[in-house]
Parts: sequence; C-alpha cells; structure tokens
Amino acid sequence: MNKSENKFADVPIRVKTWVFIIIAFAIGISHPIAMTFFVSWLIFQSFFEFLRMFKVDTNRLMISVFVGFTQLLFLNFLDFQAFFLCNAALMLIILSCFLFSKVSFSKIFNIGLALAICLFSFPFLYFIRTNLQGLNLIIVIVVTTELNDVFQYLMGKFFGKHKITPKISPNKTLEGFLGGVFLTIVLCNILGFLILKSSIITNSILGLIIGLFGFFGDVFMSYLKRKANIKDTGNLLPGHGGLLDRMDSLVFNAPIFFWILPYVLKL
Repeated sequence: MNKSENKFADVPIRVKTWVFIIIAFAIGISHPIAMTFFVSWLIFQSFFEFLRMFKVDTNRLMISVFVGFTQLLFLNFLDFQAFFLCNAALMLIILSCFLFSKVSFSKIFNIGLALAICLFSFPFLYFIRTNLQGLNLIIVIVVTTELNDVFQYLMGKFFGKHKITPKISPNKTLEGFLGGVFLTIVLCNILGFLILKSSIITNSILGLIIGLFGFFGDVFMSYLKRKANIKDTGNLLPGHGGLLDRMDSLVFNAPIFFWILPYVLKL
C-alpha cells in the first residue's frame, strides 16, 4: 500500500460513524424536550471522558451521571439566568468534594476546567435550539462546525504541507486550516440562504467565526490530550475516538454563536 492510500485508510470507518452521528443528531434536535435529554447526555459523556483523560478514577461514573442528571433537571425547570447560577453552585460543590478528598491541586484544576466546558459551553446548544428559529439555528451551528472539521481534515490530507501547530497537533496544516475556513464560509452561505434567509454578509461572518473558533477549539482539545499523553478521549465513535474528539470544535463555537447571533443577524 502506498503512502497516498495510507493517508485515507481511516476514511471508510469515519464515514460509517458519521451516519450514526447524523441519525443521533437528527433525533436529538427534533424537539426541545428531546434536546434536553440530548444535551444532558452530551454533558454526561463529555465529563466522563474528561475525567478519564485527567486520570480521575474515584467514582468517575457516578459523578458523571450526577452531573448529567442535574443538567436534565436544570434545563427542564430553570430559566437562562437561574440555570447558569445553579451550574456555578454545582461546580463549586463538586470541586469542594474533590478538595476534601485530598485530590491533588493539578487534578482539581483539570476537573474545574472540565466542568467549565461541560456546564458553561455545551448547554448553549440547548439555548440556541429553544430560541426563535431554533431548529434552523442549531442545524447551521452544528452542521457547519462539524463539516468545518471535516473540511480541514480533507484539505489537509489533499494539500497539507506546512505544519501549523506541530507541537500540539502535528497533522494540522496551514493549507487544511485555510481551505477548511473557506469551504465553511461557502457552506454557511448555502445554509444561511436556504434556511435562515440571511444576507451574504451575515452568512460570511458566521462562517468565518465558526471556521476560526472551531479550529481553536480543536487545537485547545488537542493541547489537553497532548498534556494527558493520550490520542483520543475515548472509543465511543469508531474512527473518531470519543465524543469529545467530535465535540471539541463546539467548545468555543456554541457560546460565541449564541452571543453574537442577535447582532450578526441584523446585518
């Protein structure tokens, strides 16, 4: 097998997994109630993978289930402000429990980082879904973010020559990054025209932001994995790794998309 064939050896399994991801995503966003369960599960699974990555072995599953269950309750019964206030209190309680159990400061910092991402980033997917045009908006943010990742991966495979983050993620290239952002802007214009009825300026700005911050989220998670000396956060998704390996680009994109949307849609 030559080098060119080796570069694409993992593509078939990645494509098969994408089919299951798309089905799960379609079911998850189909209704606001389904979205509460979907996001709660995302938070549970992501936090579990974070604890695994940071080598927190004590009560890993039980704590992750507790976090996921509280999110299900909070999303169903609290408004926007109360939700994040309760999550701040939840974060302090969990960190205090780890502090009293004499976990090292470095691990407590890592757990705090995991909680910050799971409790204050991923829930914005739910709040995007429950807004006006919520179904259309969640399709745009998730589809463009995930395909931006695919675009950068493929552009890097085809044209990548210049490493952009060699010490953090050696496979990322300048060509892959630029090509991925460009194709994301194009895709965002297509989706924006078809389902948001927004202007070219609006769609291009959203595509640029999604492409840039999706890349930063991916690199950020790669940095954490590099520090933890692991390749993938799990094996839930064959060909992709864990859920966090697939969700990393949404770490920054979900909250940024939520906050900038009211301003950008006016353009």
